[in-house]
Amino acid sequence: MNLEQARVNMVEQQIRPWEVLDQRVLDRLAAVLREDFVPPAFRKLAYADVQIPLGQGQVMLPPIIEGRLLQALDLKESESVLEIGTGTGYLTTVMAGLAGHVISVDIFPELRHFPEQPLANISLEVGDAARGWSKGGPFDAIAITGALPDLPRTFLETLKPGGRLFAILGRAPAMEAVLITRVGEQEWSREGLFETVIPLLLNSEPKPKFVF
Repeated sequence: MNLEQARVNMVEQQIRPWEVLDQRVLDRLAAVLREDFVPPAFRKLAYADVQIPLGQGQVMLPPIIEGRLLQALDLKESESVLEIGTGTGYLTTVMAGLAGHVISVDIFPELRHFPEQPLANISLEVGDAARGWSKGGPFDAIAITGALPDLPRTFLETLKPGGRLFAILGRAPAMEAVLITRVGEQEWSREGLFETVIPLLLNSEPKPKFVF
């Protein structure tokens, strides 16, 4: 099967049947060449429903999770997005075609695999954002691409009013993807989306407390 057909199949046979019906999202996923962002050794798996290893214990999320994330965040062309975990830059690039500006943070810049210069509305940062990231905020949307045992309050407070946050919370084997929306100054709503298991963000485990 050629990669172009595989990309069509990814959208029509994986992502759409998983309740992703937002046409803007589907069109964007069909337009960005996922194989260009995949490590060369895994190029044939670019459109497979698997987590692709990137090194350093990191993975590229399966397309169905990326699709659900994008649909849940419902990005607008004027909005600012914070992405925690750039990975290869694939999801970063997809979001940049749906939003106004994307700030993407990763602790491992060597994992980036942009086929050419990142889009002009992408800002790449290097750092540990497992407990939050406020530089460039507040944000209309936050996408956290690694799991968290719990959600640090910093992320909630970095959302603008009406802002949305996608995260996968918990510990294996029980993790849940959630959409959190800031509905007031000190009020947030939470919607459970689906269950899955992905690697935890590095340094996201709370540090043990010493007892004397």
